[in-house]
Amino acid sequence: MHVGITGHRGLSAEVERQVRQLLDDAVRAYDPTDLVGVSCIADGPDAWFAEAVLIHGGRLEVVVPAAAYRQGLPEWHRPVYDELMRHAADIHETGLKDSDSAAHMAGSESLVGLADELIAVWDGKPAWGYGGTADVVAYAERNGVPVRVLWPEGATR
Repeated sequence: MHVGITGHRGLSAEVERQVRQLLDDAVRAYDPTDLVGVSCIADGPDAWFAEAVLIHGGRLEVVVPAAAYRQGLPEWHRPVYDELMRHAADIHETGLKDSDSAAHMAGSESLVGLADELIAVWDGKPAWGYGGTADVVAYAERNGVPVRVLWPEGATR
């Protein structure tokens, strides 16, 4: 079972705590011998999901949206990104160079194409920019990939 992840970045510490618990609970529901998490491993839900998959014995596949993707991530997140990359069972690249919104959406489309199911850490609101969580959810739905939304009750971003 390939399970992809998309979600909002820049969440508060309290919302992060709640989302991490929701992701951990979701991952525990899968048979770890059958679970392959698919993630772009950006800061936030992408990385938290990848960590939960590995902790619970699943495999990790990483989608790299662009050659310059890592450099576009926050500097404080790069050691986490590097560590998760070391644990990746497979790495999928889009072939794009610049880490922009078009590349991020292309990476998400690739991720959805690999997934049997998509987990979305999503508040249900429109994307703030092209390639945001709402766009990825809409793409998955258009392509027949089931979406499971996780969002803490009463949380805001």
